[in-house]
Amino acid sequence: MRMSFGLTFRTAKGHWLVNLSRQCSHGSTGLFVPPSPPLDPEKVKELQRFITLSKRLLVMTGAGISTESGIPDYRSEKVGLYARTDRRPIQHGDFIRSAPIRQRYWARNFVGWPQFSSHQPNPAHLALSNWERLGKLYWLVTQNVDALHTKAGSQRLTELHGCMHRVLCLHCGEQTPRGVLQERFEVLNPTWSAEAHGLAPDGDVFLTEEEVQNFQVPSCARCGGPLKPDVVFFGDTVSADKVDFVHRRVKEADSLLVVGSSLQVSDLVAGGNCPFWGIGSPGEAPLLVSLFMHLESSYLALLLVQVYSGYKFILTAWEKKLPIAILNIGPTRSDGLACLKLDSRCGELLPLIDPH
Repeated sequence: MRMSFGLTFRTAKGHWLVNLSRQCSHGSTGLFVPPSPPLDPEKVKELQRFITLSKRLLVMTGAGISTESGIPDYRSEKVGLYARTDRRPIQHGDFIRSAPIRQRYWARNFVGWPQFSSHQPNPAHLALSNWERLGKLYWLVTQNVDALHTKAGSQRLTELHGCMHRVLCLHCGEQTPRGVLQERFEVLNPTWSAEAHGLAPDGDVFLTEEEVQNFQVPSCARCGGPLKPDVVFFGDTVSADKVDFVHRRVKEADSLLVVGSSLQVSDLVAGGNCPFWGIGSPGEAPLLVSLFMHLESSYLALLLVQVYSGYKFILTAWEKKLPIAILNIGPTRSDGLACLKLDSRCGELLPLIDPH
């Protein structure tokens, strides 16, 4: 299913204008959420018992928790990314080596940023933040890069694959807020204009080569080096320190709850000390695409990545004999390891649970 939306983007003296032809009128709670059965009262009671008995609960979230905020996931039938597009990402190595590829990436990223950055946490994000505030949630690990847990107030948080709201210099490591970079884009491109054609529900946007060639990309304000979002690209690695940190948190927990993840990401060896395998099965890193963000190679470069598999953390919990519960619409790779599996909307079920 495709819809035709007109989108224009132009800058003038530091101001931008986006005409999205009322795409937002679809609402952000259901467009990318797969069908789910009605809540089962008995299952809700079982999850309540699971949470009540948990004293050091670790929660791992994936793409499915953000679909109710309007950000699509990957594998959901009919509404997931794979069901609606055949887009493929640029590689980490190509981004590093090629200035034209970085230019194309940032042009599309620039157009998509206002919409992506406007997404807000839904009741599921807010519920987990409340659990942390009340002392129920020991640690939160997310595979997502959308910053919605941070927006919801979560602090005991590890963003396994980074965050789109930060930008790093590839030379000196200087970190810049993505919103600040947007302002620099506008200053460098005061008369730049682009018209995207064929905006689909998944956010595919096409810019002409001429439009991309005229787009000016800023360098690091500190050293002049190239800039990259602080996220794991396809072909990159999750740092060994971060993976070890999460494994320690799992071993310190007394229970584990998976929320909105199929756990079907391909394995990537942290630190890059061993070969990749499963290259044909892109990872579930998180939905940094919003309704209007699949700007061909730009955001998709972050979507289809080889990331350290969350399944490894589930195995660590299982080997430690921790009780495991899974809340996800559709099957997951770890269903056989869980003592409880629920096929419900995250934002519908989690607010019903009393964390005391």
